[in-house]
Amino acid sequence: MLIDCHHHLWKYSADQYGWISDEMSRLKQDFWTEELRQISSESEITGFVSVQARQSLEETDDLLQFAAAEPLVRGVVGWLPLAADDVNKSLDRYADADMLKGVRHVVQDEPDDRFLLGSNFNRGVSLLKDRGLVYDILIFARQLPAAVEFASQHPDQVFVLDHVAKPTIKKSEFDQHWETHFRELARRENVACKFSGIATEVRDPTWDIETLRPYWDIALESFGPKRMMYASDWPVCLLASEYTRWLGVVRELASELSQDEQNDFFANNAIREYQL
Repeated sequence: MLIDCHHHLWKYSADQYGWISDEMSRLKQDFWTEELRQISSESEITGFVSVQARQSLEETDDLLQFAAAEPLVRGVVGWLPLAADDVNKSLDRYADADMLKGVRHVVQDEPDDRFLLGSNFNRGVSLLKDRGLVYDILIFARQLPAAVEFASQHPDQVFVLDHVAKPTIKKSEFDQHWETHFRELARRENVACKFSGIATEVRDPTWDIETLRPYWDIALESFGPKRMMYASDWPVCLLASEYTRWLGVVRELASELSQDEQNDFFANNAIREYQL
């Protein structure tokens, strides 16, 4: 079994996906049923978790409708207005949405690096546990110190860190700031980590497995094989790597694990954390 616990779906429009710049022209197309099934067929993916790519309830609804019709999608991480005064109303709206497994806010785009510590936002996050919802943490490395405080404030909430917190990756210079705070966040047992989305953080013209290996080693040492999960960040990963290349690199990195540990990393941990 192979679960990709982080991919995106969209029917592209410039108005709805303004974050897709001209430099990301490959993403300016639809990624929907046909494309998802092709990825599944080529790489033998048995299930996916669809994650929000624009902050609207409309997209959350679209992803849930897609998941209801497409057996490959095992769950959805959507968006809800967590900082809104009427957040309970939004949560009630999705109370019977069994395929909604978690929520996410695009914190990486917030100008305040301490956005995660806002009182209204934390009030909303505090309501997720009783609803059985995971919160996905999407940040850049510079926002890790706030994420450490944030996770500490909600010790009973399940968190999943996206893309190992997006370190700045250069062959000539290791991101020490990332390592320090990443290790500290990993000490919070209520946080799991997706190994995904880092090929697009490489600042060199090219990359290979050795470029990524130090970040894999630290992630594995920090979180262990029971709290790490395979993911692709497809189709965003296409800016730096074809899907099959990414999966091949991760398989090689994970080959040092026992078979049971690989089963956990590639499927069981995602099934557990997201209640798939």
